[in-house]
Amino acid sequence: MATLYDVPTEEFIEALAERLAEDDTFDEPDWATVAKTGVGRELPPEQEDFWQRRAASVFRKVAVDGPVGVQRLRTSYGDSKQGSTRYRVRPDQKTESSGKIVRTILQQLEDADYVQQEGSAGRAVTGDGRAFLSEVATDLLEELDRPELERYA
Repeated sequence: MATLYDVPTEEFIEALAERLAEDDTFDEPDWATVAKTGVGRELPPEQEDFWQRRAASVFRKVAVDGPVGVQRLRTSYGDSKQGSTRYRVRPDQKTESSGKIVRTILQQLEDADYVQQEGSAGRAVTGDGRAFLSEVATDLLEELDRPELERYA
């Protein structure tokens, strides 16, 4: 059985987003269509499946880095904001992403029993969550059918 480390990240997040889209727990909230993803952004995301992609990415990041809290995830998904847009006088400043988006996705992952709180350390993936991630990785590995990845099958 393959793990999330055995498959390419981009393809894994796409496959995981498709699987999460099938689950009713990961429906996009009404406010998500008008909310920016952070202070450094001017407009909300335009992707049709943004919520599922971000949920898949957060899920993978919790599995790799966990236990991880909202603050570290906000920093991770943050951006750089231009100092002065016209003359570029100041250096860019780091900004954090929206905490509401990250927190809501983590709560949805908790409702699906894929993630649980580890006290003040943050959230970590449960056994069911690891099994789900491994299942998605195994299915993806079979789909990719690439010779360099056969050793993991």
